Amino acid sequence: MNALLQLLTKTGLLKKDLDYHLLRAAMVIIFAWFGYDKWFESEITALAPLILHGPLISWTIPTLGIHGTAILLGTAEWTFGTLLLLGFWNKKLGVLGALGSVATFVSTLSILPFVPDGWDAGAGGFPAMAMNAAFLLKDLVLLVVSIYLLRADVIRSLEEQRGV
Repeated sequence: MNALLQLLTKTGLLKKDLDYHLLRAAMVIIFAWFGYDKWFESEITALAPLILHGPLISWTIPTLGIHGTAILLGTAEWTFGTLLLLGFWNKKLGVLGALGSVATFVSTLSILPFVPDGWDAGAGGFPAMAMNAAFLLKDLVLLVVSIYLLRADVIRSLEEQRGV
């Protein structure tokens, strides 16, 4: 086991802030890719049953329509992803991106209890998830990563202000 630990030490795994940089890069990629998908009405049409049951975002389709919702969500995701990317160099912009990211994943997770047919009746219902509910559960990890980045960027922004 000691040899394995020594080998892992030499890989750069212990490099300062490796986790922070990897998580930030992963979130940028996720927002870029998911944001790209949102520009297509077919994506929003497929997500409409989830969106319409979201207590925080159900207003989008009745108010903006499918096309407007696609534009809103795509723009928001690209904006938050861009702010997270810029957070590599400017921690205050990173804070804004992380706040947007937290809001995004709070919004999507708020849908989970209300997903139509989200609980597998054949397995006894709640807590046995059907695929459409399980699809949203990944957002729990993305929310935690967003909070981690928000915390890190607030700390770094305050340290920059103090000249630390």
